[in-house]
Amino acid sequence: MNAQDGTTAGTGHGQAATYRNPVLAADWSDPDVIRVGEDFYLTASSFGRVPGLPLLHSRDLVNWTLIGHALERLEPAAEFTVPRHDCGVWAPSLRYHDDRFWIFWGDPDHGIYQVNAPSVRGPWSTPHLLKAGKGLIDPCPLWDEESGEAYLVHAWARSRSGIKNRLTGHRMRGDATGLLDEGKVIVDADRIPGWFTLEGPKLYRHDGWYWIFAPAGGVTTGWQGALRSREFFGPYEERIVLEQGDSDINGPHQGGWVRTAEGEDWFLHFQEQGAYGRLVHLQPMRWDEDGWPVMGADGTPVREHAMPDLPAQLPCEPATDDDFPGGRFGRQWQWTANPRDGWAPQHTADGLRLTCVRGEHAHDLRTAPHILTQRLPASACTVEVELALDAQVPGAKAGLTVLGDAYRWIGLERTADGDVRLVHRFAETVADRERDAAEPMPAPGGRARLRIEVGPGARCRFAADTGDGFVSAGPVFAATPWRWVGALLGLFAAAPGRPGQGGQAGSALFTKFRISKEI
Repeated sequence: MNAQDGTTAGTGHGQAATYRNPVLAADWSDPDVIRVGEDFYLTASSFGRVPGLPLLHSRDLVNWTLIGHALERLEPAAEFTVPRHDCGVWAPSLRYHDDRFWIFWGDPDHGIYQVNAPSVRGPWSTPHLLKAGKGLIDPCPLWDEESGEAYLVHAWARSRSGIKNRLTGHRMRGDATGLLDEGKVIVDADRIPGWFTLEGPKLYRHDGWYWIFAPAGGVTTGWQGALRSREFFGPYEERIVLEQGDSDINGPHQGGWVRTAEGEDWFLHFQEQGAYGRLVHLQPMRWDEDGWPVMGADGTPVREHAMPDLPAQLPCEPATDDDFPGGRFGRQWQWTANPRDGWAPQHTADGLRLTCVRGEHAHDLRTAPHILTQRLPASACTVEVELALDAQVPGAKAGLTVLGDAYRWIGLERTADGDVRLVHRFAETVADRERDAAEPMPAPGGRARLRIEVGPGARCRFAADTGDGFVSAGPVFAATPWRWVGALLGLFAAAPGRPGQGGQAGSALFTKFRISKEI
């Protein structure tokens, strides 16, 4: 659906209007949100995909559009020439300070970075490594207007550092170019009975307290905690402020607090949903008589609620459909690694023309850096795209895939005898190369309309039309996430051999990409 024509999680207008969670029904993982004037902005984890650090905009906290990205290439650039699906950008924090937008994030293998810009639309600075090290994740800054000091808090990834369940605090230079101390553990959750996997801190100043909103308990079944102290370096007292309770919303945690210009408080968080990734929910928030935040319905997440008291906004959601005008793809698409000049799309007037990139990864799409992906919608839908293969090299292929720790694709391949055939292939999680999911079929003219019907539980049925109507291909495939990333939809063109070997391998033309959601 188009950016301006999509459905919305909200219904109706005025004071009686309601919205229904999730407000972002796709993998917008680890969201953070701010308000600047009348506008709300949100960013999310992008892991190993490029461009990274998506930027979304809303006027009512329910209807969102994708307006760009803050990170053109992942750094260190050489580390991301190949896919690193669960690495890269983890849990960013978005802030507005000194008339600039700031985003801080942790790369678990390299350290804490920041970028900044005078406008949310850029230009964004090159990434600055603020703190180098392994296992440094989920950073959040605070420029304290009361004291004039700047601070940073971050969590730890045990997989890289051997440390977890702790938050470390630093004093920071006001321009965020360096830290002013070696850091101190300001929260040790091993000392809090029942708390484990404390991470994702968001740092605030409110009502004379330093506040850390931080999730604990794990991605799927955890809870949202709040901690407060009169001093940044502690000691902190804690409270659970949002947990599943008797709702059907598992693990309601990790996100950001935002206050409207009218003084309403709201909390955006994620819900982990398997192959769909982490969906974004909006919870009402208030403060109790003891000064603690109360989220949702007295600490239980709501599925439906009255809209925020904000001006009505036309229904919208991040774009999915693409006609590839001028041969360019929309903002919703991301590569699986830093792009190279040799396989960037060719500008044409008739759709998206991708080079059939040569590489030893042609037998396993999970290792291919040139897959163009977008998020899998968390609802029943039908995905379609038209494909024409214009490549004479035997083994050249192109198609539409559901990509994850296991994957499946349907598309076209040039055979050794010069024909083009329709193929349907898959690879299991434990497999190191793909194999046929159905018998190949002739594809006269080297053209096909490809379709994936996504049903409940992200169960996908593949089909294609080579001129005589759609025909199903192979058994149902259950989309599979990576460890931290939901399954993705992808377009690709590839050929066997080494890069640069044997000259150009041809190209593939994609047109009329559509996702039709069931209402």
